Order: sequence, then structure tokens, then C-alpha cells
Amino acid sequence: MTMLKVRGLKGGYGGGRLIVDGVDLDVEAGEIVTIIGQNGAGKSTILKSLFNMAPVREGEVLLDGQDIFQVSPFRMLTVGLAYIPQHHSVFPKLTIAENLRMGGYLLKDQKLLQERTDRVEEMFPILKERRGEFAASLSGGEQRMLEIARTLIMDPKVVMLDEPSIGLAPKMVDLVFSTARRLAEAGKAILMVEQNVKRALEASDRGYVLELGQVRIKDSASALIADERVSRLYMGVRG
Repeated sequence: MTMLKVRGLKGGYGGGRLIVDGVDLDVEAGEIVTIIGQNGAGKSTILKSLFNMAPVREGEVLLDGQDIFQVSPFRMLTVGLAYIPQHHSVFPKLTIAENLRMGGYLLKDQKLLQERTDRVEEMFPILKERRGEFAASLSGGEQRMLEIARTLIMDPKVVMLDEPSIGLAPKMVDLVFSTARRLAEAGKAILMVEQNVKRALEASDRGYVLELGQVRIKDSASALIADERVSRLYMGVRG
């Protein structure tokens, strides 16, 4: 089932130059799709454009068949689209429990909020164990887990991750990608932008190669890993 359908997406930041120029992509429920490309190719701009955070935008964005192109970023979570940015976005001076409750700021039903909080704490035992500690006490990887857990409070259909492994130790990188797989197995559609190309593709079902704001290659993740050009340009493998 196609959960996210994007057609003819264009996006930029003014000045007359488009960063993203006519991108089509699809993400199915239960799969991980990764966008790869050189720095400046427009990968993060795609996510920001989908979340209505780029000032210049055109195209069609359907979430579970619903047109969400004009939905404001503030309301995106209510329609089922979540975005976890590249840079950490936890509230460092709030406790872990308070951060999770902030994830449900749009929920009026306190019983539902508690049920969802309990659910994500079961998914992330470290957060449950340390719920009374300040978020600032967590490592970079643990903060990424908190960001993902907080996002899940609103039970999104699609989760977008921008460079989720950046700055993390190898062990935490494995944890981030295994968490993404768990979310996909639970029926979420996962769209990632990632510079750790080989590791991301190993964790993904499909991938898109972006060059100068346009999709140049799209294929299964295994086919992209085996592609000589992709290996040479994006994984540092000598041809």
C-alpha cells in the first residue's frame, strides 16, 4: 500500500534557483526508502519541502491518498507525517518523561497520551529506566532514540529521518537503523536521507539516487549496493 506518494516536487529557498526540481517518489507502508546523493544534491530539501518548511514549493504530496501539500508544519503530525531533523531537537532542560509528553501536545485525551507513552517506553527501555533524568544527560544516540520515541506519541503513518546516524558511534548507528526496521515492521513507512550510504542501504528496502535536485536512479537497495557507479560515487569503492 502506497503511504506516501510524491509527484513533480519542486522546492527551494528563493533567489530564483530550485534545489529540488521535479522529484517523484513513493514509500509503501512497512518499508524503508533511503535517498542518497552528494552534499548539495537536495536530499534534505526534499524532506523540508514535504513537511512544508521550504518557502518555494510546487507539486503533489499524498499521504494515504490524502492531499497534504498545503498542510502547515504545525498540523503535519495530526495527518500522520512526522519529520525528525538532522540536528538534535530534544528539550535538554526537560526530563525524558517531559520530552515524551511534549510529543503529545496535540492530544486532548490524557488517557490516550499515557497509553502511547507507555507503549513507546516499552519500545525504548533506556528511556523508561531514565525517565526522570534530564534529556541533556543522554548520549547523542540516546537523544536520537528520544526524538524517535517522542515522534511516535502521535502515531504517524510516515516517519522522515534526516541524517539519523550523523555524529553517532558505530554501535548507536546500528541501533538507529535497527529501530527504523522495527518501525517498518510495525507498519510505518520510513523515508530517510543518509550520508552513511552503504549502512543505510543495507537497512533499506529501496533507494533513490539524487543528483542536482533530480532522481537519476531508483531501484531496490540491494541493486543499488551492487551498482558499480553507486559504489564508486557514494560508497568510496574504487572502480
